[in-house]
Amino acid sequence: MLWTEKYRPTSFEEIIGQKPVISHLIAFSNEMSVPHLLMTGQHGTGKTSAIQCLAKRLYCDNWQLNTSIFQTADLFLQGKIYLEQDERYMHLYQKQESLLTNFKYITKSYAAMRPLDAKFKLMVFEDAHNLTHEAQQALRRIMERTSNTCRFILSTTNPSAIIPAISSRCLPLFFTPIDGSLMQRHLILIRQKEGSEPGIHRCDDDYLDLIVQVSKGDLRRAIMLLQLCMQSGKKGDLTVMEQSETETVTAGVLTSLKKGDLQTAKRDLESLMIVSGLSGREVLSEIRTMIRREYNHPEIAIALAEADARFEHCNNEFIQLGSLLTDIRSVFI
Repeated sequence: MLWTEKYRPTSFEEIIGQKPVISHLIAFSNEMSVPHLLMTGQHGTGKTSAIQCLAKRLYCDNWQLNTSIFQTADLFLQGKIYLEQDERYMHLYQKQESLLTNFKYITKSYAAMRPLDAKFKLMVFEDAHNLTHEAQQALRRIMERTSNTCRFILSTTNPSAIIPAISSRCLPLFFTPIDGSLMQRHLILIRQKEGSEPGIHRCDDDYLDLIVQVSKGDLRRAIMLLQLCMQSGKKGDLTVMEQSETETVTAGVLTSLKKGDLQTAKRDLESLMIVSGLSGREVLSEIRTMIRREYNHPEIAIALAEADARFEHCNNEFIQLGSLLTDIRSVFI
């Protein structure tokens, strides 16, 4: 079992490093009055755990029945195939209709369901930055019509991708990167609990410090690295272990661009977001790191800067990354 799931917080008291946000959520749950919420922050800071804890505090044993969670990344990246295969949507999916029409119909259907023994239910959209502009406009209208019986929670690493019509209706809650000292104490507790298990190797304090530094405020990543260290017994260069896959993919992307193969470069880069779960900003950071290491070209530096500026206002990170790849290829050719 993954330790990230084994040690996932089950109550607000177990969430570390987010006291201001948690205090708001506790107050909302105590009053049984929750506004629409826009939860932002990097991966591994507790957004999903906080949503689950809020639902459990509001609805107790009925929290899953009163909480509808939409994985927008899967929906809008995999398209209609995802709807066909997911048992939650099979009975609502309309094969002849477009993905957007299906999204509106499914969202309306779930929003129309009456909450069980409660005044309102929660409609949660994970990775909400993957919602297209048209989908967000449709969601805005659904929010207006069902606000008496539904509360909408959007979780995202890229709040600039959320249109003003939605963000203005939501209370913004920012999840900060986890402080290093708090993260280290949490990892020590996990090390103590897992240290007596058979087949588990020792992880010393120095290596624990390195895990904290490499994780950069992402607690989920830190726990995964700790599990890798203690279960495998391998203590190599953590920076290499943590970044080897993404660096290898990024290096392959640049190699493809040098050969003029834009489609392969685009496919490999998108895999970092779809498979590895990186945000567009994180992918851009990977490209920038590799460019600084391998190349020193002013036109590429300008292309990176322009892409970074566009990310502040874009609704589709894939389009912006594709534009960046086109600009870099034009330099190489």
